[in-house]
Amino acid sequence: MNIHMIRYILCQVMRIEGALMLLPCLISIVYGDGEGLYYGIVAAVLICTGFVGCHFVPKDQSINVKEGYTVTGLSWIVMSVFGCLPFWLSGEIPSFTNAFFETVSGFTTTGASILSDVEALSHTALFWRSFTHWIGGMGVLVFLLALIPMSGGSNINLMKAESPGPSVGKLVPKIRKTALILYVIYMILTLIETVLLLFGGLNLFDSFCLAFGTAGTGGFAVRNDSFMSYGIYIRWVVAIFMFLFGVNFNAYYFMLMRQFKKALLMEEVRAYACIVTLSTLIIFWKILPMYESSLTALTDSFFQVMTVTSTTGYGSADFDLWPTTAKVILCFLMFMGACAGSTGGGVKVSRLVILWKSFVREVQALIHPKIVKKVKMDGKPLELDVVRSTTVFLATYMIIFLASLLVVSLDDYDLTTSFTAVLANLNNIGPGLSLVGPTCNYGFLSCLSKWVLTFDMLAGRLELYPILVLLAPSLYKK
Repeated sequence: MNIHMIRYILCQVMRIEGALMLLPCLISIVYGDGEGLYYGIVAAVLICTGFVGCHFVPKDQSINVKEGYTVTGLSWIVMSVFGCLPFWLSGEIPSFTNAFFETVSGFTTTGASILSDVEALSHTALFWRSFTHWIGGMGVLVFLLALIPMSGGSNINLMKAESPGPSVGKLVPKIRKTALILYVIYMILTLIETVLLLFGGLNLFDSFCLAFGTAGTGGFAVRNDSFMSYGIYIRWVVAIFMFLFGVNFNAYYFMLMRQFKKALLMEEVRAYACIVTLSTLIIFWKILPMYESSLTALTDSFFQVMTVTSTTGYGSADFDLWPTTAKVILCFLMFMGACAGSTGGGVKVSRLVILWKSFVREVQALIHPKIVKKVKMDGKPLELDVVRSTTVFLATYMIIFLASLLVVSLDDYDLTTSFTAVLANLNNIGPGLSLVGPTCNYGFLSCLSKWVLTFDMLAGRLELYPILVLLAPSLYKK
């Protein structure tokens, strides 16, 4: 294993996180809340350590698949540990377990919170909470690849380990340019949403915080009631952008290159749009009798479908009070998630499409044993490894889900609470149902449950394997 390269990348990550942590210091100066001192101290430690470690550049900069998964898992853990220190040191979140849970929830864009009074936090803490969503949305290693040139020709293994979806490819021949294109699209969409929120009457601070949460599909809000007190315009702007950030970013690249037909023919994006539309209409039909205005009912239907499908986690209504049919649909959408190559979590639409096509192929093979038919996506046959990895991923996902559910159930809360808590965190959504519903938080859970759910958040954001690799005993054998 290339230990020196792993050390070098970890130090680069620390240096980047330290630089990004200077932004909360600026917010502290603007609002005069005095909390910037703690962020400045941690930032100084990160930057100094990062610069010292990066001074020794490895001669061999190659990264194989195992090393890609290892450094990805370690990077997210290191980033979360240092990211939670300002919360803990400042006393705004006095428990380290809670501070770590909140920070991992931020970086993994989960949005599950242990806080009962968000508005009691300083502007500095509120900004850092939301900014962690934006950092984690596209991925810190993708950001690293976009900024820092690295030789070795194996950098695709870093992007594969961090980017969501069954397969990751290059948009352009060079990985650095691919990462840069993705981040430019990401930043442009974030800025457009911020401007539209400003037009809706929000101040600059709230607009940026909510745009960060939407872009990263995270869900940390700046108000205790999330989006319940915002008007129709704000809800529609955020709901539309939740949809846009849940789309595979390759589609936006094709549009920029004026390859509109290629973008529109992406099966995953079409399936995503169809599922969102159908789910919205069914939920709208079921909840309409509960509302005085059909526009408000449609707004809440679309907003909650998008906040769950994109795995953002904002709440415009207490959907725990909705009819059972609506809650069942939302639970299915929690499992499904957004598109591969987006900032959303979940199993991903592409995997479910592949699974469905594999099922159809197997049924046809039983009826016509001599038939030879390959699973195709976007008109191209998929490699057998992609189909196999999809099946293995789903099996691994279910094992982690059931094991986590068993441990969380030791707290002896009702099944709906335990089931949806694991479902919401493993799929990086945030709110579940019952005691972890959209008007509640996770602060009442035991420390054991919080650590299990923290593991689930990391595993879900990194597509399971980078975290599981760190637990494999064979990794530490020479």
